[in-house]
Amino acid sequence: MSNSTVNLLPLLIVIGVLVLFVVSGLRYKSREASDYGVTGRYTGRIGGGAAIASNWMSAASFLGMAGLLYLHGYFALAYVIGWTGGYVLLLVLMAGQIRRFGKYTAPDFVGDRYESGLARLISAVISIAISVIYCVAQFKGIGMVFGWLFGTGYLPGLLLGAAVVISYVVISGMLGVAKNQQLQYFVIIVSFIVPLMFMAHKLGYFWLLPQFGYGEAISDLSQEFNILFAAPFAGGSLFQWTALCFTLMVGTAGLPHVLSRFYIVPNIREARWSVVWGLFFIALIYWSAPAYAVFARLLEARAGIPFTLATAAPAADLVVITMAERGGLPGWVVGILAAGAVSAAFATVAGLLMTGAASFSHDIYYRLINPRASEARKMTIAKGTTLALAALVLAIAVKPAAMIAEITAVAFALAGNTIFPVFLLGIWWGRANRHGAIAGMLTGIVITFAAPLFGGAFPLVATLLPITSSALIGAPLVIAVIIVVSLCTPPPSVEIRRFLAEQVHGHLD
Repeated sequence: MSNSTVNLLPLLIVIGVLVLFVVSGLRYKSREASDYGVTGRYTGRIGGGAAIASNWMSAASFLGMAGLLYLHGYFALAYVIGWTGGYVLLLVLMAGQIRRFGKYTAPDFVGDRYESGLARLISAVISIAISVIYCVAQFKGIGMVFGWLFGTGYLPGLLLGAAVVISYVVISGMLGVAKNQQLQYFVIIVSFIVPLMFMAHKLGYFWLLPQFGYGEAISDLSQEFNILFAAPFAGGSLFQWTALCFTLMVGTAGLPHVLSRFYIVPNIREARWSVVWGLFFIALIYWSAPAYAVFARLLEARAGIPFTLATAAPAADLVVITMAERGGLPGWVVGILAAGAVSAAFATVAGLLMTGAASFSHDIYYRLINPRASEARKMTIAKGTTLALAALVLAIAVKPAAMIAEITAVAFALAGNTIFPVFLLGIWWGRANRHGAIAGMLTGIVITFAAPLFGGAFPLVATLLPITSSALIGAPLVIAVIIVVSLCTPPPSVEIRRFLAEQVHGHLD
């Protein structure tokens, strides 16, 4: 991946954007542990939506999605549909009710709803694991982009990029990140769409809305080179596509760092509107990613570059940037594209590391180990946990096991098999109890990692429960486990059932 030369103009643009983020973050620097990923102040429904979108627009969305579409065509649309569909699921089923419940982290909700310290602990460990897996994908994107910027290999780029991200997260808190995420979304959307417009214009397609113009490019690929980019299920079976799409959908609805965005809005109406605006902002990016993949394939085909999965896969995650280079776009255009990629990974890592740190400092240390901890002590624990998690992520990211979006999908599978079922039944079924929640989460963990654990001895397990797509079968199984175990054990307290009936479902504000 190294080109042995520094891309100076893009590097200067990226540095300028990062300096802007640091200055913005310092203006809203955290003063208390309650700001450090646990609570926060309201930023408005549109601002909240932009923060949700920025928090969501990870390297998987900015780089990884186009890479998978470039490799697999239609099949990779499962990522687009699954990730956006998950927000619709959140909007319909849980956003308002989560806000009414009034807890500040996913483990907080689980611990109080199911009245169990053990359930809180398990959900906190799951939240940390999700953050780590998700961050590994982001760090891979950071390493690839920084390696390209400096003309070095992947590892030096990873180390340098990780140092920049960690430095920002340590000095920032919930409001600093939330405010910065609004700025970051503006950078991301501009840097993603403007180069696409340039490329569509250069290739002779409708450039004012290249999201429409690239359809003609798909036809040209088919007619000129017999590349059937939109052929359904050419990259996998119908079951694989459906399983991946469903897993990403329920995983989205169960991601702790997404759920936490609803805790800093003042009421249910604002919670729902923040999701609507967030979905709109996210769709602007997802609408454009397929165009990058199609233009990249078209440029390669016209240049006579042979395409095989084996040769194309290693660099596919960087295809957004390499397409702009191969297409001869000006250096400053390529620079803002690189800045957008860095911003996407940067924003997501900030939210993820803080969610993981909050899960330990608030839900494990403060709630279970030292309830009398001072604000200063909790802040120290949160920052120390952030550094520890970042070090763990960095160690894993040195040799990432798959493409960016595929690594991210594992985190979604874990969330869809564990957090989503306990939230869904915890909100909508008052009979769900601590025994059911604990059994369900433990079952979900086993299901998520069944393929690498048991797939060698039992190939059918790997077929039905692939590591990235296990929730199609796993989530219903976990829901069934929660229901059966709950019915076979004592019901939750009268107080929690009354609270659900009167406060969570009993009124609109």
